[in-house]
Amino acid sequence: MAETVSVRVKPGSKKGPLVETGADGQLTIYVRERAVDGKANDAVIGVLADHLGVARSRVELMSGMTSRMKRFRIT
Repeated sequence: MAETVSVRVKPGSKKGPLVETGADGQLTIYVRERAVDGKANDAVIGVLADHLGVARSRVELMSGMTSRMKRFRIT
């Protein structure tokens, strides 16, 4: 059973690593890594996996590789 999660990413943030849930249920993930060479994406996968309590290998980036809005598949 796979679930899709949409998140807003704030790379290069001094607040990170942090996950905030907005009033509308939208997840915002703050990471310290800059959006260079996929480092921020890797950091977001780790933070999201920890937040959801799943292994990193179960989190897959579906869309938004270069966007701040990303969709992940959780298996």
